Amino acid sequence: EIPYQVQKGRLIEKIAELINARKLPLLGDIRDESAEDVRIVLEPRARTVDAEMLMNHLFRLTDLESRFPLNLNVLDRNHVPRVMPLRDVLRAFLDHRKEVTVRRTEHRLGKIDHRLEVLDGYIIAFLNLDKVIHIIRTEDEPKQELIKSFKLTEAQADAILDMRLRALRKLEEMALRQEHKTLSEERKELRALLKSEDRQWDFVSRELQALRTKFGPKTALGKRRSRFSEALPVSEIVLETMIEREPVTVVCSQKGWIRQLKGHLPENSEIKYKEGDGPAFWLHAQTTDKLILFATNGRFYTLACEKLPGGRGQGEPVRLMIDLDNDHDLVTVRVHDPSRMLLVASTSGHGFLVQESEVAASTRNGKQVLNVSAGCEAVVCAPALGDSVAVIGENHKLLIFPRDELPLMTRGKGVILQRFKDGCLSDVRLFDLADGLVWRDRSGREHREKKLSDWAGKRGQAGRLAPRGFPRNNKFG
Repeated sequence: EIPYQVQKGRLIEKIAELINARKLPLLGDIRDESAEDVRIVLEPRARTVDAEMLMNHLFRLTDLESRFPLNLNVLDRNHVPRVMPLRDVLRAFLDHRKEVTVRRTEHRLGKIDHRLEVLDGYIIAFLNLDKVIHIIRTEDEPKQELIKSFKLTEAQADAILDMRLRALRKLEEMALRQEHKTLSEERKELRALLKSEDRQWDFVSRELQALRTKFGPKTALGKRRSRFSEALPVSEIVLETMIEREPVTVVCSQKGWIRQLKGHLPENSEIKYKEGDGPAFWLHAQTTDKLILFATNGRFYTLACEKLPGGRGQGEPVRLMIDLDNDHDLVTVRVHDPSRMLLVASTSGHGFLVQESEVAASTRNGKQVLNVSAGCEAVVCAPALGDSVAVIGENHKLLIFPRDELPLMTRGKGVILQRFKDGCLSDVRLFDLADGLVWRDRSGREHREKKLSDWAGKRGQAGRLAPRGFPRNNKFG
């Protein structure tokens, strides 16, 4: 059974819409196999789906579960508006049933009194039948004569005059006497009921018990099609458990077109880009992974790998998936690792450390983490691996200071990493001082410098010109 007043067709249509909108990740398909009985088949997305969890989410999101509001703001018996607790409402109902019992008894008692009055008149007529017939045949005003002769009431006289001839049979007289006896006994019981409040409550109790017997849960009329129960807590769905884990390669081009390719492909793999475009970010991930994207506006965005377009085409613009203005570009794209720590910095020379678990966004609008001043933009988002920080500016000056001088924050502008008289910050790298500072030149050759005392200092200093051979683009590579 489906809930009362819920249309089957509309229910199936609603569930199908939720499936298409990916709001029911546990459900794979729905089919209508109804014949004489209603039969709706729900097909889970995978065999591992817990049936109870699936139904709980369907109850919450669809009309498979109906909730009826109960407004207990009522007028009481004195016509005073107030909010009644359930106990008072039930008590008012019982008082009403008792009042109905009294009024119904009084009404019935009035009917019985009237009928007994008429029956008394009939019995008098039967005992004096010949005289009654003579009066009716000879008198011009038989009603008044009957009242005068037999001391009848007007109701009794009217009843005798309205009596049919066939009612004069002997059998009818016996029936009248039996009816008189029965009604007299009933009147006695009703009068006793009106005099005793305990009897009135007993009568109400018997009425309610009769209703329970007639409409109880074990009867054909009272058998419930649905059930009452406490609303179960709906646990959060871990989507990763519903996604088959497969290796993928995420490719994002220089113009912001993103896609996923099956398997872990080497970076030198030949794939096609749009004319004038080329590779910018190349990541190895799993279909269950999340990507974090850091943009020049200081915002972090989050994308699920399994929702990325496939590699048959050239992908889709990432701006269709996140709300990134055309005035800003991506700084980096990384596979999300909540246990990792990141360093973020802007061209103004400000930056700080942030836990990667704090940067995941839940909406297309992203999450503002690094506050960027007007005229500046975010430029660095790097894993915080190492005990030292190397900062290079556009003025080609390098500064190295301990990582401990960086604060751990969740949002803000940060602290000054390096001061600039001219230009701005170009790049930042964290490294282990014992291993030396590594950079790559334009030809891709790796350089390592271990003697770094000339550039060591405190955070916020200007630094000194970079070592000979450091790239002129002021990037560590």
